[in-house]
Amino acid sequence: MTVCSEVSIEARAVDFSYPGEEDSSGAALSGINLALKRGEYIALIGPNGSGKTTLLKLFNALLTPSSGEVLVEGLSTSEEENLPEIRRRCGMIFQNPDNQLVATTVEEDIAFGLENLALPSAEIRVKVQHTARLLGLSHLLRQPPHLLSGGEKQRVAIAGILAMEPDFILMDEPTAMLDPAGRREVLKTVAELNRRRGLGIIHVTHSPAEAALAGRVVVLDSGRLREDGTPREVLTDLALLHGLGLQGTAAVELAALLREDGFALDPQTLHSRELVESLCLLVPKN
Repeated sequence: MTVCSEVSIEARAVDFSYPGEEDSSGAALSGINLALKRGEYIALIGPNGSGKTTLLKLFNALLTPSSGEVLVEGLSTSEEENLPEIRRRCGMIFQNPDNQLVATTVEEDIAFGLENLALPSAEIRVKVQHTARLLGLSHLLRQPPHLLSGGEKQRVAIAGILAMEPDFILMDEPTAMLDPAGRREVLKTVAELNRRRGLGIIHVTHSPAEAALAGRVVVLDSGRLREDGTPREVLTDLALLHGLGLQGTAAVELAALLREDGFALDPQTLHSRELVESLCLLVPKN
């Protein structure tokens, strides 16, 4: 997947406060400057209440800044006439897929957003069939969404967004309510969409393992941008993560414990396979 250099989403000196919390101490976001490029896979992490979901909603124009500006492909989210195009370009997936599935069949659900665009019926059918094939949902098109597994439901929600040909999918903890199989299903789908189609992903997560799948990790703390770097730079910085009440990946945490016991392990070890390979090298050869 090749990342285009063109900035697609930009936050410029963005502050946001919810009604009744306008004083600076109650701001949900303060002084956010962030540029996101097309095709990037970005993990957005931070403690509870750090502003992650608020920032996603600003990108999708579900909220507008109290001050500063958010631009999506140069379109200001504060201008009402831009909202339909911004929301087409930045589709949003929430924690609970049941809150996004609105039709009586999978086929109708995928078509819902396209129908709101007033596209011709023939074009909608083609787009629905194509999107269903892409996400492996063709055999489920006639099924009621409520009968699907959690992972299948989230894939249907993703399909409904994907059919509208967005630039970004914004995901607010999309695996939080899924079992391990459903979680793997959704993460595989998202990774393939990013890699094969160059679709931008912004993924809010509390899972360090999920954040490690991204190409870039952005950290929020108390409404402010705290860190922005590669997964290896951010997720191996245990002083930063532990200071925020967060954890590194299992490999990062275990490697740190082993280093305390005298094992000469690279402090940049991020993935389990890397840790296993490093430990094998430390085993004396007969």
